[in-house]
Amino acid sequence: MLSYVAQRLTLAVCLLLAVSALTFSGMNLLGDPLVNILGPIAADTKNPNSIALIEAAEAEYHLDKSLPERYVRWLGDLVRGDLGVQFSSTGEPPVSNIIKERAPRTAVLLVMAQSLAVLISIPWALLAASRARRPADRISTVTSFLLIALPNFALAVILKYLLAIKLGWFPITYTANDPFLSRIYQTFLPALTIALPAAAVYQRLLRTDLITTLQEDFILMARAKGVSKWKVLLRHALRPSFFSFITVFGINTGALIGGSLVVETIFRIPGLGTTIVEAIIRDDFPVVLAVVMIATSVFVLVNVLVDILYSFLDPRVKR
Repeated sequence: MLSYVAQRLTLAVCLLLAVSALTFSGMNLLGDPLVNILGPIAADTKNPNSIALIEAAEAEYHLDKSLPERYVRWLGDLVRGDLGVQFSSTGEPPVSNIIKERAPRTAVLLVMAQSLAVLISIPWALLAASRARRPADRISTVTSFLLIALPNFALAVILKYLLAIKLGWFPITYTANDPFLSRIYQTFLPALTIALPAAAVYQRLLRTDLITTLQEDFILMARAKGVSKWKVLLRHALRPSFFSFITVFGINTGALIGGSLVVETIFRIPGLGTTIVEAIIRDDFPVVLAVVMIATSVFVLVNVLVDILYSFLDPRVKR
């Protein structure tokens, strides 16, 4: 078991290094941070005063070094927990301050979204599997496909209009200075927007696995002994049908992180999603790199935990 965990952790570290190298190279090759640091002066390469300022900024932010040198320096700082400063004329605030302020909002949003997706999908799948190929199951299928096909931004606009603007059940925007419980309430609708498509994916997968499991001999034996249909579903069929569900739960974390970017923008939540959008527009490399590495680390960690959990449920995975 320990060797399996060590193998998964080694692969996770390699993946993080690959993502960091690709992201760092892409950001530094595509953008010009000097415009963000110095403003219009960065384009004035004929004025001696401007040239002096450009050279000073390049030296301060190590932009005069080669790309491999900058990457090694940045990676060393990252390992020590130093995320650097924003690319601006003052270098303030530090990137770590932005992350500390905004990361908890995105974390709450994603945890709520995944929790809602699981709470919605399991009873939904049980209901559909218990009525397989009947009208209720067909309606369920159409609904799930609609939620999966509908883009995040479209679903966000529909839910915001119906539940927040038209019915007034939820606030229209997020207020960061409100009390904690108020912010949780304000986060519910954005979380539901992310959760519904995820719940539809989980439901389709779990429903299919449940229907397959219900054809197994041990299920038929339980039914022959007079065990009720719902007891068979809950006690005998649900656990063996969770393998694919758990795997997709981990993989889908990346999609939810990407979905939060759109949802945070529409609902005006100042989280990591809106932060990375603003940073990309400004070519603010340190902020983009920090957010990408945090998102990647969360995704990799969740999938490592899912792999370990999967190995407990099915020992054949470790072979």
